[in-house]
Amino acid sequence: MNTIEKRCAELPCYSKKRNMSIIVFGIGASKIYSAGFTLIEMSISMLVIGAMLGGIMSAQIVMDMNKVHLIEADFRNIPQLINDYEDKYHAKPGDDPTINSPNSHLPYAIPCAPLLLGMCMPGNGMIDGKWNDTSAASESFIVWQQLRLADFMAGDSNFASVNYVPRNVVGGALGVTSQANTPIAGLKGSFIVCSDNIAGKYVKQIDIALDDGSTDAGSMMATQSGTALGGAPIPTNAIVDGDIYLLCMGI
Repeated sequence: MNTIEKRCAELPCYSKKRNMSIIVFGIGASKIYSAGFTLIEMSISMLVIGAMLGGIMSAQIVMDMNKVHLIEADFRNIPQLINDYEDKYHAKPGDDPTINSPNSHLPYAIPCAPLLLGMCMPGNGMIDGKWNDTSAASESFIVWQQLRLADFMAGDSNFASVNYVPRNVVGGALGVTSQANTPIAGLKGSFIVCSDNIAGKYVKQIDIALDDGSTDAGSMMATQSGTALGGAPIPTNAIVDGDIYLLCMGI
């Protein structure tokens, strides 16, 4: 017999359950028997919740670091691929004048057409066209086919494929162009590599790692996402962590 039953056997009484507590009414006395959490139980619960939140935050930090490293790798790898092609064939990919000729380095490659100053001028030493052009009239578009057919780069070499244009880890398009078609005013280089759709918090970290930490100066600059030509560089203190940007580097 528990305490409540014994008490009620000795004295006339009745009981009610209210909010996890048992209230006993009897002659001359009443008691509340609590079934709630103790302070120790509540402390343990808070520790468990804190550990879970800490684990979630740590996982997010690791994922962010991984994305930053992969985007940085694009800026390192693409120039290396272009230089490797040039070392082997003595022409920049996209600008290779042998394409579609009897002595072509890549028999299945399709040359840009029509010939157009600033877009398609094979053999002039520049990767002409805007970084985000989407037609074979631009050297900056066909560059990926030539790199892939030369086995310097994996991926689909079919212009019509949705996977033809390479993308970074956050889904933004990658591209190359010449200084003459720079997407960010003042950015210089023998050619320029661009990566789009990058969160501001990543932009700042990448610029520190690969350049001088100033997103409106140096060899790496940021501008509004999707900018094709001559965009205004955005200073670091104006970069918003949650907004997205186009990040380009002159090589």
